[in-house]
Amino acid sequence: MLTLPRVVIAAPSSGSGKTTVATGLMAALRRRGLEVSGHKVGPDYIDPGYHALATGRPGRNLDAHLVGVDRLPGLLAHGALVPRPADVAVIEGVMGLYDGALGQQGFASTAHVAAVVAAPVLLVVDASGAARTHAAVVHGLASFDRSVRIGGVILNRVGSERHGREITDALEDTGLPVLGSLPRDPDIAAPSRHLGLVPVAERPEAVAALDRLADHIAATVDLDGVLALARTAPPLLDGAWDAAAEIGYRSPQRRVVAVAGGRAFTFRYAETDELLRAAGLDPVVFDPLADHRLPEGTAGLYLGGGFPEVHAGELAANDDLRRDIRAHLAAGLPTVAECAGLLYLSRTLDGLPGLGVVAADAAMTPRLTLGYRSAVAPVDSVYGPAGTRVTGHEFHRTATDPGWSDPPAWLVGGRPEGFVLDPSGTGRPTVHASYLHVHWAGHPEVAAGFARAVAGWQPAEGALLTPVADSAAPVAEAVVASSESEPDLHHHGDRDIADGLVDLAVNVRLPRPPDWLADEIRRAVDDLARYPDATPARAALAARHARDEAEVLPTAGGAEAFTLLARAVRPRRAVVVHPQFTEPEAALRAAGHSVDRLLLRAEDDFALDPAQVPADADLVMLGNPTNPTGRLHPAATIRALLRPGRLVVVDEAFMDAVPAEQQLRESLVGEGIPGLLILRSMTKTWGLAGLRAGYAVGETHVIAELAAQQPPWSMSSLAVAATVACCSERADEEAATAAETFVQWRRPLIEGLTDLGLAPVPGSVAPFVLVDTATAVPPDGAPGALRLALRERGFAVRRGDTFPGLGPGWIRLAVRPPDVTAALLVALQDVLRTWR
Repeated sequence: MLTLPRVVIAAPSSGSGKTTVATGLMAALRRRGLEVSGHKVGPDYIDPGYHALATGRPGRNLDAHLVGVDRLPGLLAHGALVPRPADVAVIEGVMGLYDGALGQQGFASTAHVAAVVAAPVLLVVDASGAARTHAAVVHGLASFDRSVRIGGVILNRVGSERHGREITDALEDTGLPVLGSLPRDPDIAAPSRHLGLVPVAERPEAVAALDRLADHIAATVDLDGVLALARTAPPLLDGAWDAAAEIGYRSPQRRVVAVAGGRAFTFRYAETDELLRAAGLDPVVFDPLADHRLPEGTAGLYLGGGFPEVHAGELAANDDLRRDIRAHLAAGLPTVAECAGLLYLSRTLDGLPGLGVVAADAAMTPRLTLGYRSAVAPVDSVYGPAGTRVTGHEFHRTATDPGWSDPPAWLVGGRPEGFVLDPSGTGRPTVHASYLHVHWAGHPEVAAGFARAVAGWQPAEGALLTPVADSAAPVAEAVVASSESEPDLHHHGDRDIADGLVDLAVNVRLPRPPDWLADEIRRAVDDLARYPDATPARAALAARHARDEAEVLPTAGGAEAFTLLARAVRPRRAVVVHPQFTEPEAALRAAGHSVDRLLLRAEDDFALDPAQVPADADLVMLGNPTNPTGRLHPAATIRALLRPGRLVVVDEAFMDAVPAEQQLRESLVGEGIPGLLILRSMTKTWGLAGLRAGYAVGETHVIAELAAQQPPWSMSSLAVAATVACCSERADEEAATAAETFVQWRRPLIEGLTDLGLAPVPGSVAPFVLVDTATAVPPDGAPGALRLALRERGFAVRRGDTFPGLGPGWIRLAVRPPDVTAALLVALQDVLRTWR
């Protein structure tokens, strides 16, 4: 017998605010020093995540369909005792109070569970849209089923003090006290997505939001009244659920079960890990987004639920882990995959490569599949023998094609569903994958079956799983997919320089920031103990370009903006215009996107004709002025690329080096044009490569999507201070002077190269020029010989063959003061004289 104060938070309907009130109560009661146990009626995974954050202990589910009515009191007691005895249990309901499994007269409803665990109900009423009528609704709910004891009401979304009084007065006749009145506050609601709330693991701001919610609840709810109601619950007569007794099996050796976690795999019941431990196994969580190998000693794999469709690009980009998992599965590793796990094992997910273990393609659909299921296993599997029966639930907006193997994993109402596979070819299935979520606490026999498979696993000798080639979109005629050898997209100019060499490879204008800028950065050092706030930088950038602050996002250099974009977008066809800075393509590929290249031609002076861009491209990326060609595409060309459904991303990292008059004419950064995103960097102009300061400018919704991918405090306090300073009138004047200086310095470089027969690409407006040296090399020499010869004479230049579309004969030369240029031309003349 266990004395456990407890209360169920219910509502007349979904959307009334149960999660807000329940989670806020848990957090507010915990602040009082109480140990609070959080529970959720129904199969939901996401709400228990918020409960765990509020209570500091696992959130748990109470679902009559999944675990059986008889196990509910024991599971409640177990959750209240582990890891520490709780002072009070708060149980969040599901849907409307009396809504349960369809066609089963309220089975598994909040009311049903409340009656089974003998807990009083605190009713959350959405007060919006009515006043006295709410009293009639509450009266009806209280009298509908006398086995359910409603002990009080909390009013949510109250419009005004007068509105709240009107409802409270009407409720007096029902005899139910009003224990709280919450005014409307949209800031305390958790964000949602296609399957409900966003999991807490994907909300870095969740802790701060929970603090605000706890304050809100403590100020508006009678916590003493809630505790008094909870203490009216009678003792629990049944003993606590015992994982070891339920599973009835213990492995002779402690073996590791790799359990998928992280942002992409947030769904699994707390009892799953507890049952594995009770079986003598060691569940070890790994993150498929970040980890490159399965945990050491892995002998079993559990891929639970989550949102892999949201993170498909990152999952696809983790090639090391994908190879490691395929190798393990090819060796017969016992594997269970539920819903998200099935998607991860599929051939593709929304066109991006999956593991390819399941011969099916998965994709988002407009249809929500939701409901309780009863299933039977038609064949033996890692879950147990044929005939194994389970209850479960499905909750997804994706579908696989095909939907099952032959034989399938389950028969659900006689219908085949899911996959049973034998990738090692040993004649026994080792992979079980389906959409069905099974709560192992309700079916300990399947947990025992999996534990036995893990304990008995011996890797199959010599088994190999054929890798599935990553899919890619077809390439248009104007697009060249690859060159003879794939360029190194991660090679940048800093890798070409070395001590003792004159640096003509890196395009940072200054060897150090100017004194006035360095002073601003030094002053910011005094505030390094504080967490950085990018708000001043955002405001300064918005003012500089006459844009709304919501249209601007400060970033840790331009490179971070490319990464944020790659994580935020889901293009059907991405086209990168080359040759250009390679980091945009590298970021897209790292996020798992297929990329088509539009290679501009030297014969056309690398001019861009908008008609060359494939009509079905919905993401187009180009530089302006372009690195390494120095070409400035006219504003009319950029505008011609725009069309509904397409995002055009323009990298303007070197635009500050363009004379002011040309900037005003050709840059579109000051115009709020739909479908256009401008990225800029401050590191080149102001000698800040080591500090990282950049920004993005575009439509509000695009900027918001980038910001959602940005880690907290991405931009340092020093970078914020530098950004604000670089937006000043003084900085603008100095940058304009520097741009005119580049014009003067570039002229003798171009003239000298031309006189030597090394004519640069015409029209450069950037602080560099691009030169094809292949024709200057003697017939028996290598195309890159001139670059190496200059290096021997003390000059480091940027190699061109790492830019798609350029060969080893191309070099990029930074524009430097006239004396440096003169020395370079002398060295070039000497090399060419020797060859000739």
